[in-house]
Amino acid sequence: MDEKEFFLILGFVKISPYRTNTLKSIGNTLKMPSEIARENNLKTSQVSAALIDLKKKNLVLCVNEEVRKGRLYKCTPLGLQILEKI
Repeated sequence: MDEKEFFLILGFVKISPYRTNTLKSIGNTLKMPSEIARENNLKTSQVSAALIDLKKKNLVLCVNEEVRKGRLYKCTPLGLQILEKI
C-alpha cells in the first residue's frame, strides 16, 4: 500500500467518531460489538455499522464469523498501523 492510500484510509476512519472509537476500543484485544458499544456509550447498531465499514477497508476482522451471537473482532495489521496515527 502506498502512502496516499494509507492516508485516504486514515481520513476515512478519522472523519467518523464511531469508526475512530470502535477501532480504538478494539486495539490489541478481541471485542464483541456490545462491549464496544458499552465502553463508548454508543448504540450497538452504530458500532455494527462502524464495524462493517472497518471490515470493508480491511482494518478489522471477525474471528468467529460463523456464530450469530458473540462475534469477536480484532484489528488487522493495517488496523493497528492506522490506530498508531489516530
